[in-house]
This record gives sequence, C-alpha cells and structure tokens, in this order.
Amino acid sequence: MLLKGLLIMLLLGTNFVDCTEHKGHISVILVGATGDLAKKYLWQGLFHLYLNEADTGHSFIFYGGALSPQEKGEGVIFDVLKSLRCPGDVTPDRCALLKDQFLRLSRYRQLKTAENYTALNQDIQNTMSEEGLHEAGRLFYLSVPPFTYTDIARSINATCRPLPGAWLRVVLEKPFGHDYASAQQLATDLQLFFKEDEIYRIDHYLGKQTVEQILPFRRQNRKHLDPIWNREHVERVEIVLKETVDAKARTSFYEEYGVIRDVIQNHLTEILTSVSMEVPLNYSKSYDALQAKLEVMNALQSLDHSSAVIGQYQNYLAQVREELEKNSNFFTNTQTFAGVLVQIDNTRWEGVPFILTSGKALDERTAYVRVLFKDNSFCLQKETNGETDRTFCKRKQIIFHIGHGDLGFPAILVSRGLFKPKFPSRHWQEATELPSLHLFGQPLTDYYVYRPVKEMDAYSLLISNIFYGKKETFVTTENLLSSWTFWTPLLEILDRESPRVYPGGRENGQLLDFVIENGGLQFAAVEPLEIMGMEHKSSFASIHSTFLGNSMVSNWAEQLIEKLAQDIQLAAESAVQKSGVFHLALSGGSTPLALFQRLTKHHHGFPWKRTHLWLVDERCVPFTEPDSNFGNIEKYLLQHVRVPYINIHPMPVDRNQRICSEEDLGTEVYTKEISAHVSNSSFDMVLLGLGSDGHTASIFPGAQDGIEGDKSVLFTESPGQPHRRMSLSLSLINKACKVAVLVLGKGKHDIVTLISRAERNPMKWPIFGVNPTFGKLVWYIDYDALLK
Repeated sequence: MLLKGLLIMLLLGTNFVDCTEHKGHISVILVGATGDLAKKYLWQGLFHLYLNEADTGHSFIFYGGALSPQEKGEGVIFDVLKSLRCPGDVTPDRCALLKDQFLRLSRYRQLKTAENYTALNQDIQNTMSEEGLHEAGRLFYLSVPPFTYTDIARSINATCRPLPGAWLRVVLEKPFGHDYASAQQLATDLQLFFKEDEIYRIDHYLGKQTVEQILPFRRQNRKHLDPIWNREHVERVEIVLKETVDAKARTSFYEEYGVIRDVIQNHLTEILTSVSMEVPLNYSKSYDALQAKLEVMNALQSLDHSSAVIGQYQNYLAQVREELEKNSNFFTNTQTFAGVLVQIDNTRWEGVPFILTSGKALDERTAYVRVLFKDNSFCLQKETNGETDRTFCKRKQIIFHIGHGDLGFPAILVSRGLFKPKFPSRHWQEATELPSLHLFGQPLTDYYVYRPVKEMDAYSLLISNIFYGKKETFVTTENLLSSWTFWTPLLEILDRESPRVYPGGRENGQLLDFVIENGGLQFAAVEPLEIMGMEHKSSFASIHSTFLGNSMVSNWAEQLIEKLAQDIQLAAESAVQKSGVFHLALSGGSTPLALFQRLTKHHHGFPWKRTHLWLVDERCVPFTEPDSNFGNIEKYLLQHVRVPYINIHPMPVDRNQRICSEEDLGTEVYTKEISAHVSNSSFDMVLLGLGSDGHTASIFPGAQDGIEGDKSVLFTESPGQPHRRMSLSLSLINKACKVAVLVLGKGKHDIVTLISRAERNPMKWPIFGVNPTFGKLVWYIDYDALLK
C-alpha cells in the first residue's frame, strides 16, 4: 500500500525524497475514529498534517480504530474521508493527489480487546518490513471517554509500543478528572504505562490561533509591554467564552461537570496563565514555558464562596428530566453560567482582578481576552471630527479576540494610544478592510487590528505541534494537578449552592451582570427580569398576602432571601434597642444557607455583637460531620461574622464522648441554658423550614411529645438518616415573638399545596402546630414553591 502511494507521487510529478533521505515511518492511530469529534475535526486535522508533511521525508500510515465491527467501521471512515477539504492555498490538482494518497494510506481496525492491539502492532511491523522502512514514531490519539484510558494505555504499553529508538506520543482529550482526587487517580494510572514526555493532554483552546499567539505577541513586543504589563498599569483582565447554544443532548455530561469543569478550569485557566506568566528567556524550550505557567498556577489566591456568581438557564432542568428520565421531584444545582474572580499573589499582578466568565444560552457566541489599562490621562484640548488619530485620551486596551462575535474572525487589537505592535509577517498581517462596528464602546479605527494570514483550525495546529513534540501547548500532569488543587475547593462549595435562573439568550438582559465588591463578585441586578410567563408581570416586588391565616411574603428565591434578611435585621435592631440583646434560633438543613450568605455579604450593620444564636434542631452527629446543622451554621455564617463566642449556643448532642445519650441529660442542659439567657424562654425570632412530609424543626408526624408535650427540648426520631435528632418543641417555639417559615424550591410545591387544603391536624402535619401564643407567624414562600 505504501509503495503504491510512492509510485503515484512519482508518476504525478510530486516532489519525492529518495530512500537515502527517508526520515522514518510514522504510524498514526486514532482511537475513537468513528465518534463525533473525530468526524468533525480530527480526521481533517490528520489530513492537514499529511498535507504539510507529505514531502518532508517521512512515510505515513493512518489507522482509524473503534469498537465497531470491521465492515461497519470501514463504511463510516470512508464517508468521513470523502468529505475532507484542502485549505484555499492548495491547488486543486495537488489537493486531489494528496487526498487520494491519504485515502490509500488510511485504514480501519477494530480496537476492542488487548488482542486487537497486538494484531495492530503486528500489522505495523509487517508493513515496515515489506516496504523496507525504519520506524520514527507512533502517535495514538485517544478520542474516547476518560474511563477507557487506563485499559487502552495498558494494551498500548503491553503490545503496541514502537521499536526501540522511535518515539511514542499518546494524546488525551478532556475531561482530565472531575476534581483533584479523580485527576490524581487518572494521572497515577497513566503513569504506570507512559512516561511524562509521552503524554499529550490536549486543550483545543490552546490551538486557537489568537490564544497560541499570546506568548509570541508578548515576547515580540516586550519593549512596549514590559513597562505596562503589571499591577501599576492594568486595571483588570477579562477572559470570556460565551455560547448561544444550551446543553440539550449533553445534559448527562453537564450534570457531572457543569460550566466551571467544562470550560473555566481548563480553557480559561490555561489562557490566564498565558496572559500572566513570566515570558521565558528561552521561549523555544517547552519546559521553560510550562514551568512559567506552573509558577502562576501556584501563585493563585484561594477561592471562596464570594469569588463566584453562578446561574442556570431556565430550560435546563426540563431538559435534564427528559434526557435522563428523572421524575418531577428531581432538581439540580448544576451551573450553566459562572463568573469567577481570580487574584494572583505575586509582585506583578497583586490586586489586579482576573475575571473568568463562561456560560450557555447567552446572548452571543464569542470568546476573547481583554486587558484593560488604567485611565490616568487628561486631555485639555477639545477633539475635532477630523482628529481620528488623537486617541491618547480614549480607553486603552489590548484585546485577544479568539473568534466569532461581531468581529467574526480571530484578531489581536491594540489601542492606538498604546503602541503599534509587531507580528511575524508570514503568519499575521494588519487588517486593512475593517467592518464598521464598535468593540467595547470604541470604533475599530481606534485600534491597530491584526489577523492571521491564513485561518487555521485549532486541532490542525495542535496535531502539528504533537507531531513535532512541542509540549508547551499541552497540559502536563503537574500543571493539571495544580489547576485542580486551585479549583476543587470552590467547586465543592458551589455544588451545594443554588444558581440564579436566567431565561436564556437576549432575554437575559442585565440579569447576569455582576460587579466586584468587597473582594468578591455579586450580581448587579437586584430585581429579577421576566423569567417565567406569569399573568401579572408588572411588578416583581415581594407580594404580601396571607397563607393559612397568617402573613405571607412571596417572590423569586433570591429576592425573598433578601427580604427575609432585611426583616431579621429589623427585628434584631428592634430587640437590641428594647432589651440590649437579640435571641435568634436557626433551623438546619440546606434551605437557610442562602440566607446566611446574604446576611454575611450585605448586612454589615447587623448587631452581631449583641446577638445570641441558638439552634432549633440538630442531628445526632459530631459537629465536624457534614450532616451537622451547627457545622453548616459555623461554615456559612459564623466564620464570616463577629459573634462573641459566649453568645453561640450549639445543641449539646455530643457530651461525655457520647452522641445523644439520654443519660447525659443534653435536653435538660439546653432547656436550662435557654431559661438562663432568654427572658421567659421567648426567642425574639425563630427561623423554621418545612419538610416534604409536613415536619418542621425536627418534629416529625406522630411525634406527640414534640407537638403536644410540655418539654421545651427533646430527642426525636427522623424517618431518614441520621435518625436521632434533638429539637425544640412546638410549645417552646410558640413562645417566640416572631416565627418565620422559609419555603424554597419546586420540590416544596406539593406540600405547600397539600397543607393549604388539608385539615389542620398537627399530629399528621406538624407545621400546623406552629401557632405563636403572643407573637407573629410569617410565611416566606418563593414562587417556585407557591406556583410551580
């Protein structure tokens, strides 16, 4: 087959390097060759590799491997190969010749078992023996799910390595793990079979022409950039990837990963390192560039819950339920939008915000890096219409436009008020014909605009880099684990938080706009825009009405939380003014967490020093356990506000190194503690939730002592794990001055509807037993729970 290909090249007059100049034989094996990525990008990238290397002295053979039987796989591959395209600068005759050669050099192999890899190795060796070729290397491209990597790696290492003296390069597609632990495990598994220099983890964004040009641009323009590429001159850096498409047909993947794992942890973080790293003195050495990236990764400041804002487009939940066959009670906190504030702890970038943003179902498809410089200029003379070059007083910025958007092509734009950049003339050129549009509020004429001489697909560029062993555009094990070390703590926090719901597309309006405040991010829009179709859309202020004969406040979840936080602060200020202290009893569970965060972020005037915090209920587990109500209150509230230690009153479930033992009299101890501090055992405010079975606090259906008994504090039994609980009784709760019942989410719609119609039987529905003797009961119910 190879000999026939060489004869065709001779007959058609193609330049051919004789046998004495032969540089060796290359076998390229694409595993997962019939998959979507392979059909859309990888075969085309391999063809481009052959176009560029056919005349350089190497001989090639291309194997497409997959699980399909031989006949079926061959049919799929043939259809893909027929549709291959040549770049515009390749003549039709040469394109036809090389395409024909590539088809003759490509073949399908079923790669399903270890024996299949043994047979593949034998086929490669037979081909070289028959043609009298020596082996230069083998390139395995694994376009398959990560859970298959280890078995394939074992087969390659066992029976399909190249001959001694030839190189082996194994390409892996993301995702490279779900968090630090999984990434480390996968890396450990791969290192059993491959050396580090044999592994090429591909991030296709590093092959985007603009991204690939960031470091060369910085190096070639050091004279101008060195004085200003630092915290003294840069106001902020924005790294943005926006998509108009949603996650439809990909919800199984998105449910596991979400937007941060899908895009931000890898693509945008890699771009961040290219923008912020120190440019190596010897840029040609891959090791130096990768070490410089690693130094930046290790200098990133830790993230916390205030570092990010998250969202989920409105139709996502319905798509998940349909595609994953979930019932109507299923809900998900998966983020489809995120904005993250990253800070770098080094002398160059200290205090400069790097904003990483991505999302689906947004208003446009675009990707860019925007370096915005501080505006410290003042121009006295009025600008006239003819002074188009007078740009010193306009905002100065450098934009690495990765693609799409209004501009429509990859480009690097430099404000004319900065400097005229230099580029390698054979790869990049100044754009002479510019569309009449504005970019970030300024006409394109305010920028020097440069674009690639020839646009190139990212995979084609990266496959070429793999062939030449240029590792600086790939992710090493050390860099990968450093990235996951940075991102995993934030992901663990956000996976428990509810994202803001947004309608999608242009209807998002300002709903996802956010601001930098107090060292973190928060959404700028206080009131939601029109998200769901409702008959009365004129006002989104909180609705004040009644529910079960008591006051009710309704709104979207975020605005409802805001209103409740305001009411708690008003109650605190009133109590402190009246008696000098404020006694607040808090329920456990996940519902109040958003309230705690609201109080810590936005209520800096809250009288925490005069506040006593009590628990309504507690699970019988150590405080260090994730199920501990006090543990969550400590994590999400107490670590962020200054409440005197003596004012914090956890329930004594852990006494004498035993958990909830009757012999330790924990309930009596808490009752006495309340009596000693709280006048008449009447809390100023009690915050309750509502369970799907009608329980509140930890008073469950049928718990007679808690519903009708005289005890103030008691042990109860929950239907779910952990079963044992400690709880305030309804008789004690009903002594409070104010009781607030917070109900959030579509998952509570059924119980809200049921109790609105059911007979008021506290033994069956304990929430009916909440009836303050002299105080006031207020329901806080969001629209999802109320209206569904």
